[in-house]
Amino acid sequence: MKKLGLAWQILIGLVVGIAVGAIFYGNDAVATYLQPIGTIFIRLIKMIVIPIVVASIVVGVAGVGDVKKLGKLGGKTILYFEIITTVAIVLGLLIANVFQPGAGVDRKNLQETDISSYLGTTEEVKSHSMADTFVNIVPTNIIDALAKGDMLAIIFFSVLFGLGIAAIGEKGKPVLRFFEGVSEAMFYVTNQVMKFAPFGVFALIGVTVSKFGVSSLIPLGKLVLVVYGSMIFFVIVVLGAVAKMVGINIFSFLKILKDELILAYSTASSETVLPKIMEKMERFGCPKAVTSFVIPTGYSFNLDGSTLYQAIAAIFLAQMYGINLSLSEQITLLLVLMVTSKGIAGVPGVSFVVLLATLGTVGIPAEGLAFIAGIDRILDMARTAVNVVGNSLAAVVMSKWEGQYDAKQGEQYLDEVKVS
Repeated sequence: MKKLGLAWQILIGLVVGIAVGAIFYGNDAVATYLQPIGTIFIRLIKMIVIPIVVASIVVGVAGVGDVKKLGKLGGKTILYFEIITTVAIVLGLLIANVFQPGAGVDRKNLQETDISSYLGTTEEVKSHSMADTFVNIVPTNIIDALAKGDMLAIIFFSVLFGLGIAAIGEKGKPVLRFFEGVSEAMFYVTNQVMKFAPFGVFALIGVTVSKFGVSSLIPLGKLVLVVYGSMIFFVIVVLGAVAKMVGINIFSFLKILKDELILAYSTASSETVLPKIMEKMERFGCPKAVTSFVIPTGYSFNLDGSTLYQAIAAIFLAQMYGINLSLSEQITLLLVLMVTSKGIAGVPGVSFVVLLATLGTVGIPAEGLAFIAGIDRILDMARTAVNVVGNSLAAVVMSKWEGQYDAKQGEQYLDEVKVS
């Protein structure tokens, strides 16, 4: 296994996990024995994410030490995220209208899945506004925010703390060296944790396949194909165009992220790769100050894959119920998704919760989600991979926009990746 690269190891874990899940479909013993392995892996990742984010932001911001520069970076970042996610929603609506994945679907052939676990957080999202998002960025208690994993609040505090360290000059240097040490140590820990990734992937995908089985995909096959086709189109065409604007080839960029994309896809969790993509984007020529701010913030504001999926799923359900949404209703859907999809990445099953809160505004029965909940894991895998690409590329775009991208270092790292 040591001779194989991480991407191959994860891929083997994925294939073996699918095979085991398919062979033991419907056998509860699979979940009993494999779920703890998958849970341990996810917990290991969650354990290291927050220390890395805090340390990286503090070190990066203290290195800049300029409030105006950080303010400009924050404004540009939010603007870029809003543009890209809006493009994703519009593209999702267009594709769903053209390919009509929900037309002709017989609900009698679909198996309903219990979605009651998502209903508890739906009211929270319904009352969620853009103003709430910005208010909640400021934590009342940073210890509580760290315990809950409230990423936006953690980022806000870390930025202020980094500025404070820069402001006190020599007195702040011991504190800065401490956080530099924490950052280096946590990246080492990340590399050790990633050695467990193939086993985590094997367990998580094995449990998933054993629960829903391959046969459950057939009645909703058109939806799966449309979602996956849309995701591929968005990455290659939309993000490819953005990459070209900043002088990067999207396929070379995807090659850099291959390990992280396979892992994010397999686990359906973009959190599992956050530390590694921050590390890789720094090696690709992005300064720590930009990378440590843009990538964690993107996990709340730049969920390209999730918003693309939400738009397609909403139109799919309308078509399945025979509801013809007018242009004005689709514009309303667009506007609601633009607001509800921001700043709630920490909510479990975020895409489902957002859809539950959104569908009623245009008269689509929210209970229709019970028909697609069974295959949501398969769809979640695709949208997670797209989220990872979008957030990684955002770091490069912002670095270029700020005039801080190291092209020579980026080319050198790209050559190393090609050789490996």
